Amino acid sequence: MDRYLYHPIKKDLPRKMIILTGPRQVGKTWLAKALMSEFKNPQYLNYDSLEDARIIRSSTWAMKTDMLVLDEIHKMTDWKMFIKGTYDTRPEGQAIMVTGSARLDTFRQSGESLAGRYFHFRLNPISVKELQDTMEPHEALSLLSRLGGFPEPFLSGSETEAARWRNQYYTDLIREDIVEFGRIQEIRTMRLLLELLRERVGSPLSYSSIAGDLQIAPNTVRRYIEILESLCIVFSVRPFHANVARAVLREPKIYFYDSGYIKGDEGVRLENTCAVSLLKHVQYLQDTAGDDIALHYVRTKDGREIDFALSREGKLTHIIEVKLSEDIPSLSMRYFSRRMPEASACQLVHNLRQEQQRDEVSILQAGKWLARLSA
Repeated sequence: MDRYLYHPIKKDLPRKMIILTGPRQVGKTWLAKALMSEFKNPQYLNYDSLEDARIIRSSTWAMKTDMLVLDEIHKMTDWKMFIKGTYDTRPEGQAIMVTGSARLDTFRQSGESLAGRYFHFRLNPISVKELQDTMEPHEALSLLSRLGGFPEPFLSGSETEAARWRNQYYTDLIREDIVEFGRIQEIRTMRLLLELLRERVGSPLSYSSIAGDLQIAPNTVRRYIEILESLCIVFSVRPFHANVARAVLREPKIYFYDSGYIKGDEGVRLENTCAVSLLKHVQYLQDTAGDDIALHYVRTKDGREIDFALSREGKLTHIIEVKLSEDIPSLSMRYFSRRMPEASACQLVHNLRQEQQRDEVSILQAGKWLARLSA
């Protein structure tokens, strides 16, 4: 199965350096090596390998290399300056691809400027859209909610194997990556925070409430969640508001990249899987087309809430409610669909026998709708 970014990256490789980021074990290295088959003399170098690290530091890769892949290069001191120099002095026609996660995704925030030299792509877990040629959408959505969309546990098809993978995956993340961001004495608290977040997927997050549970300051909770986001363990969905500053200050909802890791019933897992699919759709359009599109949720002061919303250029285009089996529009969906006629109102139902239209609300099969997204 070709990953969904294969052809967009292939098209852009001759034009600029490609920087590919995403969660650990989401398939970045596999994708990079697959793209190497398009070249005559590619070379893959991983900074985690002592021999490869020596070659990288001394720039002694093969002179005829027409595609150079630098993996985990962010672990090198002054790596941004290094890849800037490598790109600026490369032989004519040489393609360069840089892959990694965690700290690599902070390259735009500070340090040596790479402006004008790269295209950035974010690789996300497998989605219903990617599976549409291999299985029926309803089955794909069920499996993704149960096993998660990371390639190894999903392709195993086994909950036991997925659980074994997951146990090792999160142990390594906490032991290795989180330690890079924080102090050793903070690790226990961050473990506890991660456990709390697993039980609060899809609910507006109160930093003060979590701070009370963990007996730390709200700003510390905020910083820890930012670290988990930087590591692509969780992502936040913020409420839609015409005033961007006000939206940032209001409570976000937290979702996991790995639906199989959350603690919750089938409905919560379904909502998380839909959140990952919508994030992937939004980031794909941002990265490949430069679209001004964003993912939100909608909530009023009196508690009316819609699970998700999509906006383009600051205007809502879709409001989306996710249900396991309920085919009657929720009260919140009826309320918002009448007050936001410019937005397409969709209630996505996983176990739905017949799609239908109820007033302003489209009741749709969740799997089929997700299969029509861009990625």
